[in-house]
Amino acid sequence: MEWVRFVFAAICLVFAAVMESIAVFGVYKFKFVMNRMHAAAIGDTLGLMLGALGLIILKGISWFSLKMFIVVIFLWMTSAISSHVIMRMEYSIDEEAVAEETETIRDVNSSEV
Repeated sequence: MEWVRFVFAAICLVFAAVMESIAVFGVYKFKFVMNRMHAAAIGDTLGLMLGALGLIILKGISWFSLKMFIVVIFLWMTSAISSHVIMRMEYSIDEEAVAEETETIRDVNSSEV
């Protein structure tokens, strides 16, 4: 039974490392700041979840698991809020670049008319 837990934990930790690596690659590959932020947020969320799940499986159900779960919840909440604030700041500072890089609803509606 111990080997089964170890194998599942190792799989989760390896996938967490792969997701974080993909997120880092996405951050360096994309040119536009909002695309970079999206790649980082998605990789962070999934990588953090898989890493914490692997550690919880490895350690077993205990106070450590509860603490790890609370840390994950805190990081998920703060990551979403900080990403939103950075996106709003980018949009308010450089609206022309945002209009060039993205397709807004006004652009779609005006092209149909």
